[in-house]
Amino acid sequence: MTRDRPRHRPARRTRAVVAGAAVTTALALLAGCTGAGTSTSSTSSSGAASDAAAPVETTPGPGPVAPTTDTAAVRVADDAEPTDVATGLEAPWSVVRLDSGSSFVSLRDSGRVVEIGDDGAVRDVATIDGVVHQGESGLLGLAVLAGSPSYLYAYLTTADDNRIVRAAITGAAGSYGLGPVEDVFTGIPAASNHDGGRIAFGPDGMLWATTGDASDDDASQDETSLGGKVLRLSPTGAVPSDNPMPGSPVWSLGHRNPQGIAWDAWGGGWVAEFGQDTWDELNSLAPGANYGWPEVEGRGTSGSTGPSGSSGSAGRFLEPVLQWRTDQASPSGLTAVGSTLFLAGLGGEVLFEIQVPEAGEATSTERFSGDESLGRIRDVLPGPDGTLWLLTNNTDGRGDARQGDDRIVSVPLQPLD
Repeated sequence: MTRDRPRHRPARRTRAVVAGAAVTTALALLAGCTGAGTSTSSTSSSGAASDAAAPVETTPGPGPVAPTTDTAAVRVADDAEPTDVATGLEAPWSVVRLDSGSSFVSLRDSGRVVEIGDDGAVRDVATIDGVVHQGESGLLGLAVLAGSPSYLYAYLTTADDNRIVRAAITGAAGSYGLGPVEDVFTGIPAASNHDGGRIAFGPDGMLWATTGDASDDDASQDETSLGGKVLRLSPTGAVPSDNPMPGSPVWSLGHRNPQGIAWDAWGGGWVAEFGQDTWDELNSLAPGANYGWPEVEGRGTSGSTGPSGSSGSAGRFLEPVLQWRTDQASPSGLTAVGSTLFLAGLGGEVLFEIQVPEAGEATSTERFSGDESLGRIRDVLPGPDGTLWLLTNNTDGRGDARQGDDRIVSVPLQPLD
């Protein structure tokens, strides 16, 4: 059963509350892991990494826009009206902004990467060979690692698996290209739905990836499977020595179809995921934690711990910090601006504005619920000059496409009163 659900408009604005502080995982920066430098890695189907020569390019390339370290809370500005940044995108999935002023966008169905200029112009960068699209699969998450060269990372579906690849970024803003594509990590289960697919570099310099259960419920509780997990890797695809399970890329398990990952201003990790028929979830990331799927969906089930607890012994599950009915949310992209999280809602056609104080309750408010001009929202990220960017997703057959869809729109933010 697919859970990237078709369009649904909730009838009213809601506020979700849960007691307890977020689990904040303190992660040390690992020396040498903030750039790809002079080595790359290829992997076998088991995901084991090995070193290989990097493309020859020594000029420093673009980097991602640095996240804010300000802990101040923000909110969507009063009477905010979305304004177009870019239009005419075909089934877009992920956006990454570059410090050069350009952005990269993945187009899921065609396997294309496009560049958005600072003037909103859209141009092709490359088509990633081997991408297979069916249902929810295809070219999914993007991430950028600065260095000499800089690399564009992508999570994609092939005929055999989901995998993470990377390619050196060549050229300059307005004329970016990609060098040869090389495997970073392979062997992630794939299917026509439940593929996860979000990747990001965390505050520890590690590469994080969300994987779906690929429609195999048992995979999520199987520690030897890469399905239904959050993975933590080095930039070359190796397993960090301080992962919770020695020798394993698995950071957490018991996920169904997570498509959002972000870190707040205090370094706490968060992951958003689709439920099945009852609850969609926002979870606080903890090392080695088990989030319960398919044994548990949502909160309040026997054998689960609170949102600030430990996963404990076998059979104990960490509860979500927030949950929404499945026809209200369909959560996808997730981002942080200071101590505020923003979560894109597909089926609910909504943006969730989530306040996560360092201690106390997390609260969620719906923005743009039922806004006819936006429709389904796939991704969200900080924009320039105190704005927030939203990526719509109405052209993949599951939404009602408007003129100019799909698009990136910008909305202003303001301090939380």
